[in-house]
Amino acid sequence: MKWMNRVKALWKEEEGLGTLEIIMIIAVILILAVAFRKWIIGWFEKLLGQANEQLINNTDTVDGTLLTPPK
Repeated sequence: MKWMNRVKALWKEEEGLGTLEIIMIIAVILILAVAFRKWIIGWFEKLLGQANEQLINNTDTVDGTLLTPPK
C-alpha cells in the first residue's frame, strides 16, 4: 500500500506536471511513429526518390510548375 500512496501523492503533486505532460506527449509521438513506421519510411523513400530522379534528369519542373526565380 505504501507504493500506491506514493503514486497517488506523485499524481497530486503539481510541481512536475509540465514535465509529465511533455513526457506523455513525447511517448504518444513515439508510439505513433512506431505504429506507422513502415508508412513513414515508405513516404520518405518515395520523397527522396522523386528528388533524386529530378536531380538525375536535371528537370526544372515539379508537378508541371516551372522552377525559375521571379524577375
